[in-house]
Amino acid sequence: MNEFHKRIRESIANPVLQTALDANAQRRVEGSLAAFQSLPDHQERRQRAHEIRKDVIANLDDVVVQFLAKVEENGIIVHRAKDANEAVEIALEIVAASPQSHKEHKEKTPRLGGTEKLIAKSKSMVTEEIGLNHALEGAGHRVVETDLGEYIIQLRHETPSHIITPAVHLRRQEVAQLFHEELDIPYTEDVPTLTEVARQTLREVFLSADVGVSGVNFGVAESGSLCIVTNEGNGRMVTTMPKTHIAVMGMERLVPDMDALALMLSLLPRSATTQKISVYTQFIQRPLPDQQRHLILLDNRRSELRNSPINDSLFCIRCGACLNACPIFREIGGHAYNSVYPGPIGSVISAGLFGPEHAPLAQACSVCGACADACPVQIDLPKMLLRVRAGEYPDAKENGAGLPFPVKFGLKTFRRIARHPRLFSAAQTWMGRLASTLKRDQIPLPAWTGWGYSKDFPKPANKPFRAQWVEQETRDANVIRETNAEQATPVPQSPTPDSLTATFAQEASALSTEVIAVTSAQLPNRLNEYLQKQGVEQIQIDAGLTELAQMLDVASTTEASPTLAVGLTRAVAAAAETGSILITGENRDQLSASLLPAIHIAILQTDDIHATLEDVLTLPEVVTAPAASLVSGPSRTADIEMTLTIGVHGPRELVVFLVDG
Repeated sequence: MNEFHKRIRESIANPVLQTALDANAQRRVEGSLAAFQSLPDHQERRQRAHEIRKDVIANLDDVVVQFLAKVEENGIIVHRAKDANEAVEIALEIVAASPQSHKEHKEKTPRLGGTEKLIAKSKSMVTEEIGLNHALEGAGHRVVETDLGEYIIQLRHETPSHIITPAVHLRRQEVAQLFHEELDIPYTEDVPTLTEVARQTLREVFLSADVGVSGVNFGVAESGSLCIVTNEGNGRMVTTMPKTHIAVMGMERLVPDMDALALMLSLLPRSATTQKISVYTQFIQRPLPDQQRHLILLDNRRSELRNSPINDSLFCIRCGACLNACPIFREIGGHAYNSVYPGPIGSVISAGLFGPEHAPLAQACSVCGACADACPVQIDLPKMLLRVRAGEYPDAKENGAGLPFPVKFGLKTFRRIARHPRLFSAAQTWMGRLASTLKRDQIPLPAWTGWGYSKDFPKPANKPFRAQWVEQETRDANVIRETNAEQATPVPQSPTPDSLTATFAQEASALSTEVIAVTSAQLPNRLNEYLQKQGVEQIQIDAGLTELAQMLDVASTTEASPTLAVGLTRAVAAAAETGSILITGENRDQLSASLLPAIHIAILQTDDIHATLEDVLTLPEVVTAPAASLVSGPSRTADIEMTLTIGVHGPRELVVFLVDG
């Protein structure tokens, strides 16, 4: 029995793992289906997304050149790494040269000496791929994972079990015991309490960190923007608070423009976390004042994958939907694969990125097609998995890796017959006729199979599957034509300002945002009433709101302070369909007003509400500011047993004063 089979059996025999996987997968799949119901054209969007990713990968060299030119023009320092070792060396050099920051908090972060740096890290699979944490720790630095799920598995000295939910294999009891032992708190299984402990523990890491490290969900070639999608607020923290920010990005994670990005953002969160949109969608263009930003663009054999039969795997946007849909992953979990990337997509790219020893992972596939159905960019994963099995990947040593010789021989024979339609059809017909002439006790199958003994051997079909399939396709096409002829295409109606306001308020409220409608004349008094109710004496404000602040009964400051409970900012735009507001920032203080306080109050003019996400992303404000963020409700997480908890690293409350006039 090979090692993969041993890990599979261990996973299936683990009752705790089975309970955790069952609870996660089914809720993810059902939630994703519900989220896509709000996109009637989601199949068309999937097709468009597939074509965009296909075009990017086909022209990757030119797209990369365009993207990096804009990134450098924006003031971000670019580093290209051909492999994991080179990427790690670049990161080590950047960290060693980075200045120490926020010295007033250093006494609260133990184990730091003179040359050691504190590194706050946002969730990133590509840094897992290159082993960045181990390298940084080996150089004497302290690395802290700040995503709740990643933080939990870091304390357990484990690797992620899922691309999106790293601690999916754990139940709350295990997290409770971990926090009791590692963080010295009383044992509790209350998920909000455990989340609050993580919030308080990691808050000092954000404030003290010398370096922030993040991944990149998408790079926009047209503007050089780095797009980072998170829910907890830690992504914004690690890219805003430290004086040095390192973004590590696989070279394939590019889109041509903001229109394409808007399309991807309509698919990614629905597939990944069952949301219409994530809480925080960041757009980073330039360094903040007194900050250095670095981009490490990683190849690590992606160029070889691109020129191989499994190049379509580079279309992946790392949503994890194929893992949730896969009946194999749902039984064995991510650790059984023993690869950075598990599940169907991992079984393809692991062989290409990490070598032939990962090829047997592709045998853990029933070719049921669930992964292809779930993929938001329509990657034909079953075809890719079969190609890995056939040895059609870089540096392949054999086909059918992990299979015994008799099985390989049988499959090779079947493959030769199946590649010739007429021969395959003739063989099907001949075998069917032969089987139909045999009685049950004449079927030459050994007793251990059960067929003919404890099981009934099925009666052969009257027609080969191929003939039945062609007939069914013809019937389906006729039904579609008849249905389309009966349905008239509705004429799209332009939304009115009132309908946009109502839609925004409805969608924002569904995301736990409190929406308060006021006129411009009422705004100061209503703000005072709200602040008085909260019992605050001082607030942090956006520098552009100083005139409004003078009308308030509380003191205000434009400087960041972790002790203030309320931050007041202006929203420059909003998307009605997702209930999201757009905020921008020129400096660390301005951005932190919507990030550090427990309550974020945003002032939004009704005239600044747009119908769609696409409308907002084409606004010049998105790419002209050093950083901009779409904010969709208060920060949240579901990393512990899929239990939704509001208020993680970002604000616990989002209040939008919707100003008319």
